[in-house]
Amino acid sequence: MKVLVGMSGGVDSTVAALLLKEQGYEVIGATMSQWGSSDFFNALNKKITNQDTKISTHSACLCPNKEEDINQTKKIAEKLGIEFHVIDCSKEYEEIVINYFKKEYMEGRTPNPCVCCNRYIKFGIFPELVRKTGIEFDKFATGHYAQIIKENNRYILKRGINPKKDQSYFLYGLTQEQLSKTIMPLGTYTKEQIREIAREHGLIVADKPDSQDFYNGDYNDILNEKPKKGNIVDINGNILGTHQGFWNYTIGQRKGIGVAASAPLYVIELRKDTNEVVVAFKEDSLNKGLIASEINFSAIENLTTPISCQVKIRSSQEPKPATIKPLQNGKIEVIFDDMQPPIATGQSAVFYDGETVLGGGIIESVF
Repeated sequence: MKVLVGMSGGVDSTVAALLLKEQGYEVIGATMSQWGSSDFFNALNKKITNQDTKISTHSACLCPNKEEDINQTKKIAEKLGIEFHVIDCSKEYEEIVINYFKKEYMEGRTPNPCVCCNRYIKFGIFPELVRKTGIEFDKFATGHYAQIIKENNRYILKRGINPKKDQSYFLYGLTQEQLSKTIMPLGTYTKEQIREIAREHGLIVADKPDSQDFYNGDYNDILNEKPKKGNIVDINGNILGTHQGFWNYTIGQRKGIGVAASAPLYVIELRKDTNEVVVAFKEDSLNKGLIASEINFSAIENLTTPISCQVKIRSSQEPKPATIKPLQNGKIEVIFDDMQPPIATGQSAVFYDGETVLGGGIIESVF
């Protein structure tokens, strides 16, 4: 069986390719190049170049074309004895991920570009573009820490065994067709085990730092919005200070708000129409539930009655006990057992039954 491995130049995807080859697969490596030469990328590159503190090209997804990483990955592929290709996805990445990112921020929502990229680019357009070059393969594989199993004629996404590295939250949007064509060989390993395997095989990426962020510079580099003075207000409408654009804030933000108070303030709402940032003390910032739309189910075909499960509303937290209820409009209502810190619209709510991903959706509103 031929397997195409999406290789990013990091230790995870490198070891994924190694493990699959050792298991007897015919492995083909390919790197997805997101950075192009359009007006957007040229302008962003100019901003990065002119900054006093240079942005690392190794610690984020969106950064100038990583020629060094690509060359390094090519050498790794040669060492592994596998084919290697570089696929230009920059046009599609800009049209889908970048435009989505900008639109969401300017709507006062908090986007999740990794979720968007995984569903539409990494597990969609990228392997399609590989096929269009004439390269044939049976399965697509990545270095994600998650598991895919088949039960009752459904492909089910499960958490990786290492809670600190589990990446199922970013993968809930994968369709049944995508899951059926995907292999995730690292789901039963810890990060430490993967690095040790890389060391044992003399791979130069064994101790390479992880790529953590979508973009590690100022998001205004991407949004390209001019400063626009607005008010910071409390829940009663009292003006507490001013800001230079609501898009410079995110829901739940506590530091760097620019307002002094007797206790920490949290951003709870971004009003695009009035360019207002609404803040509140902790006791007034908590949410009991949310409404999610654009639902995608994995372990179940559909939800017809309320069920108890666990729900994750941000990638860095553990799932919290909640009840999810289907609404007539195809959306899902989530009511948590306990009050939650400020929930950001635009982020993803992912539903779990223990280690199994039931599904998830985009947070449309909170209450």
